[in-house]
Amino acid sequence: MLCLVGMFYSCGSDDDICESGEGTPRMKIAFRSVDSNKEKTVDSLSVAVDYGSGKVDLGWQTKIDSRLIPLRVDDSPYTDIYFKTSTKSKVSQVRVKYTTQATYVSPGCGAKKTYDNVSGELITSDPIQKVENGQNQILNEDKTNLYLVL
Repeated sequence: MLCLVGMFYSCGSDDDICESGEGTPRMKIAFRSVDSNKEKTVDSLSVAVDYGSGKVDLGWQTKIDSRLIPLRVDDSPYTDIYFKTSTKSKVSQVRVKYTTQATYVSPGCGAKKTYDNVSGELITSDPIQKVENGQNQILNEDKTNLYLVL
């Protein structure tokens, strides 16, 4: 009985859960005004991402100045992201290009992807007028990687 209880305790360890930010970081986007080029708050924003098998709706957020978006973790060199600012607005498409590198973290977390040479390209405008690049590496979720000019 003692061996059985010991086996249960040895199966669960701190490595089984990626709580401390060891997982693959998300890309941080922020917003700028087309008139003043200063950072601004967006009243509402819907985000959808194409992860290779069609669009995945990440939902709406209101009164935000930045948003974290997970990128593709396969070997694709880009991720297509779609933005709407209202239910009746058109959809803007932004293609985020990058190179990736995988780093082993732990048995529970597996490998962590880091993104280098991150750049954005506006494919379809309105409501987004322009994309400006920020930090070109995604090592954590602290720095803004892209600015969307509205």
